[in-house]
Amino acid sequence: QVQLVESGGGLVQAGGSLSLSCAASVSISSIDAMGWYRQAPGKQRELVADISSDGTRNYADAVKGRFTISRDNAKNTVYLQMISLKPEDTAVYYCNAHLRSGLYYYDYWGQGTQVTVSS
Repeated sequence: QVQLVESGGGLVQAGGSLSLSCAASVSISSIDAMGWYRQAPGKQRELVADISSDGTRNYADAVKGRFTISRDNAKNTVYLQMISLKPEDTAVYYCNAHLRSGLYYYDYWGQGTQVTVSS
């Protein structure tokens, strides 16, 4: 079982910055991929960015060049640095841990943190 706790959301004006953190209850070095997803009202949850255990990063087109995902294995924490925020970035942001155990893959989710960008 993996527990994830997000922090760092809030209200910011367009063009501003926010940094999200996700603390895991287990060593993240053993997790295949850690990621950030978001869900806006009336929309499906979508991938924002993820980072694999080997450090490979993947970003949604909408956030490329503005968001940066990173991980600190010593602190079992994943970060999402967001700059040049836009109103369309407003959503609940969820941390995700994707790991393989034997033949199966498991996904664990945090409780979510609200990010609101005002115009």
